[in-house]
Amino acid sequence: MTDFKTCRDSRVIQTHRIFPFDLNPFGYLFGGKLMTLIDDAASISISRHCRRGAVTASLDNLNFLKPLHANDSVCVKSYVSGSHNKSMEVFVKVIGENLSTGERYLAATCFTTFVAVPSHMNQETEFTVPQVIPETDEEKLVCDGYEKRRTARLQERDEYKHFASLLSTELPWSDEGSGD
Repeated sequence: MTDFKTCRDSRVIQTHRIFPFDLNPFGYLFGGKLMTLIDDAASISISRHCRRGAVTASLDNLNFLKPLHANDSVCVKSYVSGSHNKSMEVFVKVIGENLSTGERYLAATCFTTFVAVPSHMNQETEFTVPQVIPETDEEKLVCDGYEKRRTARLQERDEYKHFASLLSTELPWSDEGSGD
């Protein structure tokens, strides 16, 4: 496996038409449907980058900027924007297009994090994923913030683990430990 790969090596572009069954009650693309499209594209970027199994660790800062309308297209573009040992960050940009007028608009952006694991794709446990080389101005802009985002994610993860350790796992419909 090479030690470095470009963002282009992991680039994924998926375009879909937004059908009525994809809409929320307000007539826009359902956020959960968009999250599925994002995770799907990002997972392919990861496989292209490291050629091994990986699992989604987090979806950070999913920012819905503009609603995606019925009969518009939704284009999900993703690529690996940073890596460290076994973890990889993927930048995802979502572009809507009014198919009648051709107007395009930035609908959402987010960062996802994946962790490479031994799987049916590769069994060895000792490995390091390739580093990332940005080429375009936009890729450089996105990748330049990776270390800062990674540090913030690690701190937030530690804080969240503490928070989660304080939460109950009692069944919500039982009378046990009704602390809510």
